[in-house]
Amino acid sequence: MKVKINEIPFLPEGRHMVKITEIEEGKSENKDIPFFNLRLENEEGFVNQRFYLSEPGQPILAGFLKAVGIEGKEFDTKELKGKSLSVEVTERMYEDAEGKEKTIKQATNFQPVGQAETSNRI
Repeated sequence: MKVKINEIPFLPEGRHMVKITEIEEGKSENKDIPFFNLRLENEEGFVNQRFYLSEPGQPILAGFLKAVGIEGKEFDTKELKGKSLSVEVTERMYEDAEGKEKTIKQATNFQPVGQAETSNRI
């Protein structure tokens, strides 16, 4: 059997310099909260990061926007494509709406490129 792989792997845990390559907008499955999802990648792999546009999500979003150099109270998500930043990739466990335990990879501790130590390149 011939198998063709069309995808790169998930980034391993740790600090990585990444570029935003894709943006998807939507609403959460259970509470109908708007979000945008970013694909953050480098030549080693990728991680997806979802930003919820809710009150609890505001500080996380503000830290991310600072890291990519966007200031002000409003922005268009299209402005994010192509921007680079440094992120820490971690795994997080949570319980979904049906009570099932899930594990996801996430990006946290957003830093501007050049302000965080990393051995990984874009």
